[in-house]
Amino acid sequence: MQLPSTLEDLINEANQLNLYKNLILQLNKDFKLANIDLDFHEDILPTSLKFILHETIYKLIQEKFTDYLNLLYIVDVPENKIKALNGNDTLKLSEDVMFLILKREWQKVFLKNKYK
Repeated sequence: MQLPSTLEDLINEANQLNLYKNLILQLNKDFKLANIDLDFHEDILPTSLKFILHETIYKLIQEKFTDYLNLLYIVDVPENKIKALNGNDTLKLSEDVMFLILKREWQKVFLKNKYK
């Protein structure tokens, strides 16, 4: 499976396969498992999704680092990918982490759909 290289590619692929709603449901499921109070509406626009998710991850990094680490564990973001990111700019870091989370969630949704 070739993972998308940009957020726009990921959203386009999810929409083309009619799996965008499933992506949102998977995000909601994992955020709930991580005890993070964030629930996206199934019809959320991709721009709103990006903004809210980015802002949430930024706040988690700044204020609730343990919850942030727990979320990464629940979503199953590869540790080596997180360690490879530059942590000097928290805003940029949170954006990069947001994309890693979305890629991993997309991978789960895609594979569940393919092998159902």
